[in-house]
Amino acid sequence: MAFQADIMRDGPISRRNSQRMLLVEDSRMFASILTHRFRTELGLDVTHCASLKALNEALSRDDHGFTIAVVDLNLPDSPRGEALDATIAHNVPVIVFTGYFDVSVRDRIMERNVVDYVLKDNEFALDNLVSSVRRAISNRKTRVLVVDDLPSARQVLVDLLAAQQFMIAEACSGIEALAALSRHSDIELVITDHHMPDMDGYQLTRRIRKQYGSDRMRVIGISSSSDRLLSATFLKAGANDFVYRPFVPEELQCRIAHNIETLMQMKHLRIAAASDYLTGLYNRRYFYDQGPLLVNECLRRSQPAAVAILDIDNFKRLNDTYGHEIGDQVLKAVADRLQALFEGSDNLLSRLGGEEFAILFTEMDSQAATELCDKVRTSLSGLKIPADDEELSVTVSIGVAEIAGYETFENYLNAADQFLYMAKHKGRNQVYSDARMTLEAAQ
Repeated sequence: MAFQADIMRDGPISRRNSQRMLLVEDSRMFASILTHRFRTELGLDVTHCASLKALNEALSRDDHGFTIAVVDLNLPDSPRGEALDATIAHNVPVIVFTGYFDVSVRDRIMERNVVDYVLKDNEFALDNLVSSVRRAISNRKTRVLVVDDLPSARQVLVDLLAAQQFMIAEACSGIEALAALSRHSDIELVITDHHMPDMDGYQLTRRIRKQYGSDRMRVIGISSSSDRLLSATFLKAGANDFVYRPFVPEELQCRIAHNIETLMQMKHLRIAAASDYLTGLYNRRYFYDQGPLLVNECLRRSQPAAVAILDIDNFKRLNDTYGHEIGDQVLKAVADRLQALFEGSDNLLSRLGGEEFAILFTEMDSQAATELCDKVRTSLSGLKIPADDEELSVTVSIGVAEIAGYETFENYLNAADQFLYMAKHKGRNQVYSDARMTLEAAQ
């Protein structure tokens, strides 16, 4: 599902897949604070080197596997940036952290195509550095499309974006750009030149805006034109930003970063709006919004579909006996197990509210969905939830209804709810469905 993929791309850095970071810093204070923050806030496995000698030893290991490095420009045994050169020579992306800065230092840093540089000259230096590292790692999951018919100009942008760790797609015309957007569903930012042979950047931007909203894809126009009204033309066509050539690399980097940050904030808002506050599963609103779309797609392709409603047995009695705090723990435990069972599938899992959960099965008829739900029921019965001095077990009842034709989405859920009622009536801790009812009638 597109939304699920959206969440995965935007999720936090996983500690289970910890990435290795190289921190080259001779200040004991900075090193201690940064090591702690990189580990706790970003989940990074940090290797600290306080000298060029220690750095060379760390880099000499064939399996060093460093994802990124933060390098102090001047160390006691590296007064002229030798540590920076050594790190770059081993193809490790670098963010420079320096207390000394002037135009010549800036030029020396930028010509080495580093990810970024952060100055130690203010109280926000450490926050800025952590943000820069976070951004660089996040960029690895973000694809940017560069559109320019002039290979040399396009390469300048590609090199800048590659240094920022972005995934990159290229196009040399508007038609190629539209084809790339169809081919790569994960493109989130388009940087387009204005003058191109088949359609100009203004026309391309308008075509993009017909298909993709600004909350899903950002567009930055770029041109060497002397027409000072061109920027307004691009912005009115739907672009989010515009830069004139020749540009200052840091300015373009910042504009790109701000646009990507805006997209991330919008993603977080969408995720929050679609998530159940207690369990983190999709909420009722999202299920009712996306469910009909998935059903219609299955029916259009003549593929089977089914819907299930799952209810925790005797949940009210559990709440009355142990209190709502334990009740919430039970809901979270059930939700976590369901999430684990359906992770990676195309089935839509949601908490409808209270102790009710819903599952929409795509490409699965009632019989197959019933058999799967039986496995789910068995798995949930094995849960052990600590409550005071004892462990609680839970059982669930599940109703399953097949989706065979075009009806209102509410009708499908009502049918599943009726089968859930029958499962409860038959003694709870079981699955009942139209497939099972048909089997019973035939016996």
